Amino acid sequence: MDEEFSHHQRLKAALHFTVGRLCEDIAGSSRKKFSKELVAAIAETTFRQCDIFAKDLEAFARHAKRTTVNSEDVKLVARRSTALYNYITRKSEELASTNQEQKERRRKNTGKKKENGQSGAGTSGNVDCDMT
Repeated sequence: MDEEFSHHQRLKAALHFTVGRLCEDIAGSSRKKFSKELVAAIAETTFRQCDIFAKDLEAFARHAKRTTVNSEDVKLVARRSTALYNYITRKSEELASTNQEQKERRRKNTGKKKENGQSGAGTSGNVDCDMT
């Protein structure tokens, strides 16, 4: 329990640091100032929202009888924010497209190896040796 609390506190501190840096960047470019209280409030709100998202993601995966969260779960969490939902959908489609391209390249490479008389196993440049 103590270790979990410590991990929780480190996450909060890292988030607070990151929010502080983002506010400094914004302040520098827009000549605005952010109070320490405001930075702390943004960090705390963000942390709580992330905790809610994490619990929702776990619940969605559990409801689907899965142990792994997938992109559809993330889209469900983001459904209340149109901009976030659109962004996640776009990124998900980009990833799917990239994965499909990689699969096609692998298939082509596998086909070329078979045409050249190489099998898929043990063809990574290794030489087989008889140790007897």
